[in-house]
Amino acid sequence: MKHILMLFTDQQRWDTIGALGNPAMQTPHLDALARESTVFEQCYTPSPVCVPARLSMFAGQYPARTGCSNNNAHTVYQGEGFYSRITKADYQSCAVGKMHHLVDPYGPMGFERRVTQEELSDPRDDYTRFILENHPQVFDYHGMRSEMYYVPQISPLSPEDHPTQWIGDKSVEYIRQCGGEKPMFLVSSFIHPHPPYCPPAPWQKLYREDPPPPLVPSAGDMENLQELVSSRCGCERLMISFQDLLRTKNFYYACVSFVDYQVGRIIQALKDQGMYDDTLVLFSSDHGDMMGDYNALGKRTMMDSSCHIPLLIRRPGHPHEVRRDPCSLVDVAPTLLRYAGAAYREEEFDGLDLFGERRHDAVFSQLGCGSDGVYMVTDGKNKLVYHSVSGRHFLFKGFPDVKNVYAENEPAVKRLKPLLDAYRAEDTRHTGDSKSYEPYTKSHPHYPGRYDHAMRHNEEAAAIPKEYHIDLD
Repeated sequence: MKHILMLFTDQQRWDTIGALGNPAMQTPHLDALARESTVFEQCYTPSPVCVPARLSMFAGQYPARTGCSNNNAHTVYQGEGFYSRITKADYQSCAVGKMHHLVDPYGPMGFERRVTQEELSDPRDDYTRFILENHPQVFDYHGMRSEMYYVPQISPLSPEDHPTQWIGDKSVEYIRQCGGEKPMFLVSSFIHPHPPYCPPAPWQKLYREDPPPPLVPSAGDMENLQELVSSRCGCERLMISFQDLLRTKNFYYACVSFVDYQVGRIIQALKDQGMYDDTLVLFSSDHGDMMGDYNALGKRTMMDSSCHIPLLIRRPGHPHEVRRDPCSLVDVAPTLLRYAGAAYREEEFDGLDLFGERRHDAVFSQLGCGSDGVYMVTDGKNKLVYHSVSGRHFLFKGFPDVKNVYAENEPAVKRLKPLLDAYRAEDTRHTGDSKSYEPYTKSHPHYPGRYDHAMRHNEEAAAIPKEYHIDLD
C-alpha cells in the first residue's frame, strides 16, 4: 500500500534541522528522516504568513489566484483542495492539529476525520475541550500571547499534556487504529515553533549555550533593506535586548526539538505497525521566523529567514538526494495527488509534481496585494523583490540576503523581472488592501497585535479576587 504521512510545523526556519547544516540543533529524528529523503534546499513559501501560505498549499495555487495574501478569511478560491481528492482515491484520512484554513476552521476539509487544535480557545476545538476537562485552571495553554507573545516562557503544562505532545499522541493513536484494508493519509500539524515560544519543562533547558548569532548586515546595508524588514516585529520596537533575543532563540530551538521528539514517536508507530516501508513521509513548514536576523522577530518579509522553509520528502524505495532547484508549497498538492494515484488537471495548479519530468525555473511569494503588496521571485540562486509602497526593486545574488545589487542591466534582473511583472499583472483577484490589518493596539504601541483568548474571558476574570483589577481587553 502507498501510505502518506504529512508532518507540518508552523513558523519553522529552513535552517533548524541538524542534518541540514545547523550543528547547534538537536533534531535526531528529523536528521534520520533527512538522510532517507529527497532534501529540497531551495523551498520557498508562497506567502510569509500563516493563512495564505496554507491556503496556497491546500489549493496548489499562488496567492494571486487564491485571492488570499494576508491573515484573512476572505478568498476567491472556490476549489475543494487536495485533501478530499486523496480521500476519494480510497484512502482512510485524518488531520490532526492546526490546519488554519479560516474559511472553514473546524469543518472536515476533505478528511474522513479531524482532530483539531486550532490555537485559540473555541468550544468546537478538540484540544480546548481536553484542557477544560483536565486543566480548567490553565488559561494560556499555548503560552501567553499579548505582551508576552515574543517573550520566551515555560509552558504551564507538563510535557505529557503539552499541545505538541497531544498532536503526537493523537497521531500515534490514529496510526495504531488504522485498518489494513485501505492506505492511510495522515496529516500531523504542529502549532510550534510558532510563538509564544513555550516549551514544557525541562525542555526549555535543552539549549543553554549561546546560539548562532543573528544575521545583522552593516548599518549602511540595514538602512537600505529596512523597507523589506517588517517594522511590526522589530526588536527595538518590541524592546527586546540582545540577551533576551538569545534566550528567545534557545526557547525557539527547544520548541523545534520537542516537535522532533513527536516526529520520532509517530515514525516509530508506523514501524511498529509494519507500515513505514510503504509510507511516503513529507515534512515542511508554512514559513520561517526572523529570530533576530535584521534586528527582527516573526515573519512577514521576503528575507530568507522568513520565506525560506524546509522540505523533506521520503519516498519508499528511493535513495537520499539533495535538490537545489526552486520549489514551493504549491507543489505539495500535485506531488501527493500523483503519488496517491488521484486524478487532477495540471492547469489547475501553479505547482508541479516534484518527481515529474518538469521543474520550476522560478517560484513566487507574495504578502499583501496591489499598491500595498510585496512580491518576490527566485530561481534558487537569485532573488528579486518588488516593494509596492516604495516602488523599489531589490535583487539579492546568493544567500543570505545582505546587499541589494539591483540594476536594470543585471542579467538576473533581465531574466527575473519579466516573470515578476507577469505575476503581479495576474494579481487581480485580491479581496482587500493589507493595510487594514492593524499590527498594534493604540494603548500598547510596543506590543504585537495579539490578544488574550476571548472564549474564557469571564472565567479568567473570575479567578482574580474582586478587590483586584485585571485588564483582559
